[in-house]
Amino acid sequence: MFKKTIKRMGIIIGVSIVLIEVIGIIFLYTSPEFGGSQTAQKEAKFAKTDHYKDGKFVNLGAVDLSMGIKEFGKMLSGYFNQPKNVVPNHLLQVESIIPSDLENYNGKTRLFWFGHSTFLLQMNSKNILIDPMFGSVPAPHPMLGTKRFSTHLPIAIEDLPHIDAVLISHDHYDHLDYGSIIKLKDKVDQFYTPLGVGAHLESWGIPKNRIHELDWWDTIDFSELTFINTPAQHFSGRGLTDKGKTLWSSWIIKSNEENIFFSGDSGYGPHFKEIGDKYGPFDFAMMECGQYNALWHEIHMYPEETAQAAIDIKAKRMMPIHWGAFKLATHNWTEPVERLKQAAKTLRLKLITPRIGAAISIENTSENSTDWWK
Repeated sequence: MFKKTIKRMGIIIGVSIVLIEVIGIIFLYTSPEFGGSQTAQKEAKFAKTDHYKDGKFVNLGAVDLSMGIKEFGKMLSGYFNQPKNVVPNHLLQVESIIPSDLENYNGKTRLFWFGHSTFLLQMNSKNILIDPMFGSVPAPHPMLGTKRFSTHLPIAIEDLPHIDAVLISHDHYDHLDYGSIIKLKDKVDQFYTPLGVGAHLESWGIPKNRIHELDWWDTIDFSELTFINTPAQHFSGRGLTDKGKTLWSSWIIKSNEENIFFSGDSGYGPHFKEIGDKYGPFDFAMMECGQYNALWHEIHMYPEETAQAAIDIKAKRMMPIHWGAFKLATHNWTEPVERLKQAAKTLRLKLITPRIGAAISIENTSENSTDWWK
């Protein structure tokens, strides 16, 4: 009797494992969350760049992104034995944005931060969204990630004004969100992405004539603005088999009077100084600061490196991003901004730390700087 019970339990466990694997495979190959794939024509175009090798985009300078079994074990151990305060002990309060305040705005350049790396930029009477991730979990399924630190956004997607352009830095879930794009696509004129990312947008129903894919150092005019796609040190991929199939980047947004830099995700490297030498100084820079770890130091900067990168690009003022909304690493959730504040003080760097949802003026940023996380 006992042996029969054990045998039945074994069968049940075995069948359950098979079912889970089958469901996972079906989800992987049928869910629209994973986006599209590249055509042979596009891949032939990609091969002409100096940062595309053996069918994948690569970082310059032989950056090693491999992770051995030992390092992978450390990563798993870190996630199952997390220190305290990796997430806030209370839901974060965000400032509300009144929809009518955004409509037909033609004043001085301003931004609104939605936490992490998402911004609404109002510049030259244009509405520009940057890395529009409005979802609650940065993952292909809600069970695969940690929820946003706040229960609501400063403004709902449905209440946003007409969007003239969307800039996307790369295809990771915390920067390119399927649900957000589906809700946004009918109120957006044009999408600007690094090479290959357009395949995801096309698979989600956005026409090709509204998608513009740029390589590093490519420039494109948009009304009276100029968008410049610039390098970053990172990687890409939304599934198990598409790592490196799309490019990652930072962005420059220029008008006749102002020059703005958005870092996207990046490890520290010489590309920052090259960007600064070619296109700096910048009036305002949004710089990645958060979700770092010694195990993936090549693709995410430490806060002290964020400060140095801001100096490298010749930023007059900078703001830390890629923090304050999600947990994607195991450091204390406020550690990035606290370490950056100290580094900025040492380097005499002008730093601002606005509340999520607050209007950020490019000209007068001192009014936005508070220790709101305390």
